[in-house]
Amino acid sequence: MGEISTKPYLIRALYEWCADSGYTPQLLVAVDARTRVPPGFVKDGQIVLNVSAGATRNLTLENDWIQFSARFGGVSHEIAIPVDRVAAIFARENGQGLHFEVEVPGTPEPTPPAPDEMPAPARSKPSLKVVK
Repeated sequence: MGEISTKPYLIRALYEWCADSGYTPQLLVAVDARTRVPPGFVKDGQIVLNVSAGATRNLTLENDWIQFSARFGGVSHEIAIPVDRVAAIFARENGQGLHFEVEVPGTPEPTPPAPDEMPAPARSKPSLKVVK
């Protein structure tokens, strides 16, 4: 059996901290094909979602999925976010929260080159340029 991720537990804990402190909990989500959010609100492959009790309906923060209903531009949408796509949870008012690593599917981990494979730094002749 694999080790259980702490990420969903930390998300739930920070959500409760925001609610107890009177802050607005927000999620930064890296959108992929499994993420169900309104595409018109996605910018640069990411979306920030207000997940406060007043902004959502039927919010569930499970170990694998975060699901709720929310209105975007007056239209109700069913939102479904895989927990592994959550990049951050934070309070809108002060920015306090946690950021998480989000793995890009199918992208191997970069490995540093061995010392003998590293290219030598390029050496060029020093030069000056007159700027008027």
